[in-house]
Amino acid sequence: MPRSTFARAARLVLACILVLPGAVLAQGTAKPSDIYMYKGTDRDKRLLEGARKEGTVVLYTSLNLKDSVPITKAFEKKYPGVKVSIWRASSEKVVQRALTEARAGRFTPDVFETNGPEMEIFSREKLLDPYYSPAFKDLPPEAFPNHRHWVADRFNFFVLGYNTNLVKPDEVPNSYADLLNPRWAGKVGLEASDVDWFGSVVKGMGEEKGLAYFRKLAATRPQLRTGHTLIAELLASGEIPLVATVYNHNVERLTKKGAPVKWKPLQPAFGRPNGIGVAKHAPHPHAGLLFVDFMLSRDGQKLIKKRNRVPSSNAVDSPLNKFKYQMIEPATVLDESEKWEKLWSELFLKGEKLKKEKE
Repeated sequence: MPRSTFARAARLVLACILVLPGAVLAQGTAKPSDIYMYKGTDRDKRLLEGARKEGTVVLYTSLNLKDSVPITKAFEKKYPGVKVSIWRASSEKVVQRALTEARAGRFTPDVFETNGPEMEIFSREKLLDPYYSPAFKDLPPEAFPNHRHWVADRFNFFVLGYNTNLVKPDEVPNSYADLLNPRWAGKVGLEASDVDWFGSVVKGMGEEKGLAYFRKLAATRPQLRTGHTLIAELLASGEIPLVATVYNHNVERLTKKGAPVKWKPLQPAFGRPNGIGVAKHAPHPHAGLLFVDFMLSRDGQKLIKKRNRVPSSNAVDSPLNKFKYQMIEPATVLDESEKWEKLWSELFLKGEKLKKEKE
């Protein structure tokens, strides 16, 4: 995407910051953009002092409470005097609330944390500012969109999941083509809203070849369910023997509970970035950036791993990303959504309107 006028202005701000490092983080005198891009040697000290004066960070996220609350509690323990206020909903509702508030001139959140395409919407609506974090050095290139208005703090990987009680080791598919085997007719699960995965796989195969493949897959009558957590649980219960679009962290979580499930990537394998960013009009910019630093730090990424999710940082070792993968491009998802939703609906939903996941 072309860089915005604001991004160019942000670079000018950064140039000023480097010239006047002592002035830009003073409480009450700095703009959020000055705070976000500061790289002085006293950055951490000034950020913490400002955050404690602000006292609160407001987080809008789609990360479920059983995972987000332990992370925010750990942040509060590390930084006494700085409390986290969470508003949690589906990614779609996070976007709806934030845009509604912004258009009414109300700016409540300091930090947004949700799916990559929704973070891209915030960027296009000019609700985010670029920022710097020392943790950037540990992140892979796939974690950064070109404009850097947000950064991936975790990944969702689409993989094949299978029930080990129902699928013998020598029967486990090794490719997408193997899913067309007549033995799997009516027995393969797909998450009903995974249009971005669909479009990415089609393009990964080559559009003509990819669409021909999915027409054959649709003819096998796959089972569609809405919700990645739900479809993983149906896999574990044995209601669906194979799922082609399960998140590997959901399978891993169930495996640790003793469920008879395993996962493997099929090539081309794709992941969806989940991002974190600081609000352009944040009421508590020091506290917001301090929280983002924590989420991207080794400590924060270890907590993401502990919740059986996929950390984006290379500084944290995880078995959930040790395979060849490509990252779905959120900007492309937005720009081409109409095309791929129409094709997906025609192939798998009998022309019905796409229902978004409610998780």
